[in-house]
Amino acid sequence: MLQLAELLCLAGLKITFLNTIHNQERLLRCTNVQTRFEKYHGFRFVTIPDGLPEEHPRSVEQFGDIIRSVQRVAEPFIRVMFSLEETPVTCVIPDAWCYYVVDIGNEMGVQVIPFDTISPSCLWVYLCLPKLIEVGELPFKGDDLDALVTHIPTMEGLLRRRDLPHFCLRDHKTDPSFQAALKEIERIPQAHGLILNTFEDLDGPFLSCIRSYSAKTYAIGPIHLHLKTRLAAKQTTSVMLSSNSNSLWEEDQSSIKWLDAQPMGSVIYVSFGSLVVVSREEILEFWHGLLKSNVKFLWVLRPNILKEGERDDKFMKELAEGCKENGYIVSWAPQRKILAHPAIGGFLTHSGWNSTLESIVEGKPMICWSHSVDQRVNSRLVNKLWKIGLDMKDCCDRFTIERMIKDFMLMGAERDEFKKSADNLSKLAKLSVEEGGSSNNNLESLIKDIKGFTRTKDNVKHNIIDATNYEIC
Repeated sequence: MLQLAELLCLAGLKITFLNTIHNQERLLRCTNVQTRFEKYHGFRFVTIPDGLPEEHPRSVEQFGDIIRSVQRVAEPFIRVMFSLEETPVTCVIPDAWCYYVVDIGNEMGVQVIPFDTISPSCLWVYLCLPKLIEVGELPFKGDDLDALVTHIPTMEGLLRRRDLPHFCLRDHKTDPSFQAALKEIERIPQAHGLILNTFEDLDGPFLSCIRSYSAKTYAIGPIHLHLKTRLAAKQTTSVMLSSNSNSLWEEDQSSIKWLDAQPMGSVIYVSFGSLVVVSREEILEFWHGLLKSNVKFLWVLRPNILKEGERDDKFMKELAEGCKENGYIVSWAPQRKILAHPAIGGFLTHSGWNSTLESIVEGKPMICWSHSVDQRVNSRLVNKLWKIGLDMKDCCDRFTIERMIKDFMLMGAERDEFKKSADNLSKLAKLSVEEGGSSNNNLESLIKDIKGFTRTKDNVKHNIIDATNYEIC
């Protein structure tokens, strides 16, 4: 959301970035975001409570609670924002989970363009959910999770039941996540348009299908690469380019120094992202598998990565001490810098969409250990469609982890094929954000459309980026 906001600031748009107080405080502690955005005239941060008590863990295990609580606070606040005459809002860009913003915008005459930060392939699965329910494919009959899913055009013979978002295993009539997904896709045709973080050469077939629901679909990704390219074109200093973190965790820069001492392509980078939580047993399986593979590894283990809010600094310290010979463990890291480092030969990832795109941009193959939502679709596509890595979902034992890492990092032919495919997608990603590229053209169209929106006689333009959704911040 902040990267998109900065792209729009560079185009001269006035931006209000709406964030929760909790996440804004974390952002200010860990980054220089306040200083960076002060240089953009018309940019301002506005914060609201998330409605949760201070002691609430705010982890992915309580994601539904967070979304519902934020909605209760955000709905009346957004109505007030839309009513202000001194700073009339002409466009709002909410996270697509905040589907209610579309209703408010349509009611009050404000153009709404949701930004859906999941992968387009998974969004297309979402859009097909009503059809899957209608034909009786959902809920599943029987317990064969390897059975192929039909009635998803462009994905015939590709997705298995186990590759669908986790909530598809539950009752669509009662599951909150399933209900939220259905509400989200209901609003897509009612909005002015839709912003997606991808590029045409990667997701063209899915984008074509999505545009049958939302003709104004702006594929402007990879957004982090787009921003880097536009900042460079404005001859921004190298210091500024290298310090544009929007992380809610403090990045340990010592990981780069450790990588500098490793041979080229010898290290596998391991990170399960900013939200995934795992059990102590799962961490130990990965620890043993990584050690037994005899492959160098850099592993990110967040302080809050253990399930049920458990924090065990002694356990984490023991893991770090026990792998010093061929591994390095940090609590958080500058991921894009790491993936660009020549010592990195691959990425063991949870398959979040940001991580997947960042790996593609740097041409790094992946081992995918996916958990939820779009991660499960992404990991299947990494392996079977784009052929840039392995899919290890629903498996967590040290022997499989050891074998897959050895095959991935040390074997010849298949690894070479992954690398070749990843390098090709990397080139296409970089071309997409250059002048005349598909993502660059789509961004220009988005900016032109936003500048054309009006609500008042004097044509004052003001725009809101709504990042109250915990997942996006």
